[in-house]
Amino acid sequence: MHLLRIQVPDFRGLKDIDITFEKEFTPKIFPLGSQNGGGKSTLLQLIFVLLHCSRDPERKIFLENLLQGFKISENSDKRVLATIEIWHQNQSFKIEFFAYRDFYLRDLLNSNGKKTINDEANLRFSASIELEEVKSKILNLEKAVRDLENSLNRLQEINIIENHDDRLLHIIEESRYILESGLTIYSNKFDSSMSKNFPSFEDVQEDVKTTLEVYKLNLKRLYEKSQQIAPISQKALEYMQSKNLIYICNYSKDKKQEEAALICNIDNLNITEAETFLNELSQKVFMAAPATQVFLFLSQEQRKQLFTQHSNNYYFSIKAAKSKLPGFFTYDFIPIELLIKVFIAARDQDFIKAIETGEYGNNYKALKNELNKMLVNKKVNIDKDLAGVTFSLDKNGEHVELYPEDLSHGELKRLSIYMWIKYRNIENAIVLMDEVEIALHPDWQYQIISDLIEWSPSNQYILATHSYELCQAVTPAHVKEIEPKLIKKEA
Repeated sequence: MHLLRIQVPDFRGLKDIDITFEKEFTPKIFPLGSQNGGGKSTLLQLIFVLLHCSRDPERKIFLENLLQGFKISENSDKRVLATIEIWHQNQSFKIEFFAYRDFYLRDLLNSNGKKTINDEANLRFSASIELEEVKSKILNLEKAVRDLENSLNRLQEINIIENHDDRLLHIIEESRYILESGLTIYSNKFDSSMSKNFPSFEDVQEDVKTTLEVYKLNLKRLYEKSQQIAPISQKALEYMQSKNLIYICNYSKDKKQEEAALICNIDNLNITEAETFLNELSQKVFMAAPATQVFLFLSQEQRKQLFTQHSNNYYFSIKAAKSKLPGFFTYDFIPIELLIKVFIAARDQDFIKAIETGEYGNNYKALKNELNKMLVNKKVNIDKDLAGVTFSLDKNGEHVELYPEDLSHGELKRLSIYMWIKYRNIENAIVLMDEVEIALHPDWQYQIISDLIEWSPSNQYILATHSYELCQAVTPAHVKEIEPKLIKKEA
């Protein structure tokens, strides 16, 4: 994968962006510079979120967060967000991302001279997604109805039991079953651990019957809604397939604002081919940045936490985001968790080889040698219980234990980048890295170029940076710039 070109007409602080990254350049490393506040971080985040999140439903929330404030003007129904060109398998693919007003679909259909269905007022790009959501609710509610019906049958059997205490015990057990099933229909009425506070059999049975009736009524309404949306969804899908358009998600600044639909188109690919390509591309795009960065793909509320006394909550939000974004990495101060994972993976690989061949592999040993080589005269050792790591200094043939303060921030950062690339097995990928030079000595800023080439040469790296030394490590043609925009001062 290679990013050939990125064009952004107008997004936040980015204006008339048009940057090319030549595929024939060696090394495939492109420093990206600008003034402070020039938009480097915004550009990297925009590329990453568009390419990494457009196909996974769980990641759509990050797109919605990023696009807050991206409005379509009152006299228009469409606005281009970005055009990205990708080189893959000896072919160039142009992906255009743009926003439509969600209900603009009916105007597009009418402009084709086609007669629309009766409920044309509800025609919208998001109809297919709404139908999927309704079907998902139906499946969940159908299961809930079955569970309640089974409970009602068991309660009828329990009522036959003559012994009052035994019957009460069975009711309590059945109630726990209902609660564990997520059907908390009367959980606030009693403490099931205290039989004296437990409702009577008649109360339990009546609650189940009442809730079952409500669930069935809601299920009937969902069936009706599904039947209403189905033809609308089919109409929307037919149009989009005819134009090779892929619906990604809806977004809006608030509930009062009319929603817009984020759409993309890939030239020369039909819908099936385009979706397959986007799925593959999403697994080949990575981004690394300092944890202190403001990430626009977090919610506005989460970003505001940085300016409150609860700023630590912001870093919890970053950690939660990383669990859903496998391509996202932050330069942590001491990458202990990552180190342990890599050591465990190496150990497991050796064990698998021992099972297959009868001899242990050398992955664990090779990993230690690579890390110790990187740390020069320092060594890393993992605890026997795999709960932590220690560092030592090789001094006159003796190993002297080192404390955290004995290792520089630069050493740990360089180590974390290496571990990330190796552990994630990042190859033939587009790697976006923001402020990679922070905490690195000027010599190491220069050296990071050769490091990246050595660690994984098949990748393309785009490095948002202010480092003169880093830029000096490649040719001037490699260095890209977001040109400053002159702002006319008001009189």
